[in-house]
Amino acid sequence: MIHSLLFIRLVCLCCLAFLSGGAFAQSPAVPPKDTTAFVRVNVLPMDRERVLRDQVVLVEDGHIAAIGRALAVPEGARIVDGEGSAWLLPGLADMHNHVDGLQDLDLQLALGITTTLHMGEARNSFVGRTRAAIANGERAGPRAFVALAVDGSPRYGHLVVADVDDARAAVRVARSNGYDFIKVYNNLPADAFSALLQEARVHGIPVVGHGVADVGLERQLESGQALVAHAEEFFYTFFPQPAGDDPNAAPDDREIEAAIGLLRRHGTAVVADLVTYETIARQWGRPDVVDAFLRAPESRYLHPALRVSWPLQGYARRSGSLQARAGFLRRFVKAMDEAGVPLLSGTDAPDIPGLVPGFALHRNLAALVEAGLSPHAALATATRVPGDFIRRTRPGLPAFGVVAEGARADLLLVADDPLADLSTLASPMGVMADGRWYPRADLEARRDKIRAAYAQAASTALDASAADR
Repeated sequence: MIHSLLFIRLVCLCCLAFLSGGAFAQSPAVPPKDTTAFVRVNVLPMDRERVLRDQVVLVEDGHIAAIGRALAVPEGARIVDGEGSAWLLPGLADMHNHVDGLQDLDLQLALGITTTLHMGEARNSFVGRTRAAIANGERAGPRAFVALAVDGSPRYGHLVVADVDDARAAVRVARSNGYDFIKVYNNLPADAFSALLQEARVHGIPVVGHGVADVGLERQLESGQALVAHAEEFFYTFFPQPAGDDPNAAPDDREIEAAIGLLRRHGTAVVADLVTYETIARQWGRPDVVDAFLRAPESRYLHPALRVSWPLQGYARRSGSLQARAGFLRRFVKAMDEAGVPLLSGTDAPDIPGLVPGFALHRNLAALVEAGLSPHAALATATRVPGDFIRRTRPGLPAFGVVAEGARADLLLVADDPLADLSTLASPMGVMADGRWYPRADLEARRDKIRAAYAQAASTALDASAADR
């Protein structure tokens, strides 16, 4: 086992590298919003289940200007030729993550993610400065919506809202700092929750989040909470608690109907992040699984500080099993999909050990298909449905999550039909974010720089440890 001193030095060295710029400052340039014509491409519009073959898609000033078979390409436009075999679809959305590092943003973009929803504890510099830099074309990355997380105690590290006055003040703080949502957490007092919803409604800030123990999901959704942040939240504040000796026993499947009825009555969306709970279940009581996560190929893109923090989290030291609940969640999510409940893909990356930004979203799409969703329905959770959710809760923004005239030009070009094999989405031929085209070579260069910088940080830490012996 590596000595703990090495871990400390590794973190310090990496933080110094980040603060000073160094290798991280030399990412490829951000391309301009040139007029671009995608020609001879097969289009998955994602507005409904259909394919438009051999199309021309014209992008101007960050939006899709026209789609058709015989469009005239403007003189001087960049031409991206799909040669009749490539597939063009909306860029992907991860609607529950905790990514705010510059390298992770590059990684998400390189893996086809053009929209994210940061669900709490984002750095102030990310909320105010980094997001603006991406919007202005000063740096690359997905467009990020952000939620201010509030709770009734400091137990989970969120902003403490202890009473009605705190709740009203928190909404004003969120508005002044440009937050798009407010996320409620487990231990918020009931009176603070009610005041928060009322004040947020006045200021036009939607409320999303966990089940609140003192309120319960039924009252939360009746009060106007727009999104349940994890499907698993129904375990804690809606479904009956286990009556036997096993605190992690799964509910009876007959309880699913009531949950779906509640969601349909209020039109509430749910983050169907199967990958999150299944990853937790895999490592529950299993330190060897966490070790395997740190040796997986995608861990080459894991921030070095997370190599320290992942083994220290408590899941691997728990007893019992979550497998029954994981199986129940798969059936619950499938039933919600069949009932027309709006489902969004999310990951909780990188807070949960085993979930590397970007890669985790592709694993979630695969998990949804394994749960019984069609590939098109799974893909909709990361394209059309997030676009619908944002337009409903943040009106006035251009459409996204579909390939349609007037929609924001967030696009993903892949070699194969995603409906035949969703894994093609993780190897983009190119990504367009807000009308800026990043071809495969650019995306690979970004991934190479992340890998090299993290490897260099680890090597420097080992050298420092050896010198100290």
